[in-house]
Amino acid sequence: MSKVLFIIGSLRQGSFNHQLAAQAEKALAGTAEVSYLDYKDVPFFNQDLEVPAPAAVAKVREEILAADAIWIFSPVYNWAIPGVVKNLLDWTSRALDLSDPTGPSALNAKLVTVSSVANGTSPDEVFKHYRSLLPFIRMNVVDQFTGVGINPEAWGTGQLTIAEDKLDELSAQADALLAAMN
Repeated sequence: MSKVLFIIGSLRQGSFNHQLAAQAEKALAGTAEVSYLDYKDVPFFNQDLEVPAPAAVAKVREEILAADAIWIFSPVYNWAIPGVVKNLLDWTSRALDLSDPTGPSALNAKLVTVSSVANGTSPDEVFKHYRSLLPFIRMNVVDQFTGVGINPEAWGTGQLTIAEDKLDELSAQADALLAAMN
């Protein structure tokens, strides 16, 4: 069974993007093994820390290498990729063997797709950033992204409501990711 690693771009407990990931996990049920990357202990990228790699960095690299694909669930911070996700991608896009900085990284040729929960047109804006960054760091993008708006009452209740058409898009995105793995 294929292994899909979920990266939630918000470290907040109960984040809306984590709730969307739970729906994506349902869409993959029975067809892929899903795990969630815990990267909260990854330090800010600093070349002075690269060798030896911090334990938290080594751990996330191992989990990424073991996955067949990555699915990023990203909030939008100022119309861009959240800093914690960018930092994670900075660390894991570095060559595994620094004697050859152009060599493969943990992310090299890894399949990836992105979904986002955010307000207004924000998902479209963050998708532009991901569509530019992910190929640059040598990932293979499954470019069927899903953007979901935040229902107004969610700010008070903490519960995201996802419209049926968006659940259908998420399911189609899961199917596209599975097809790319086969």
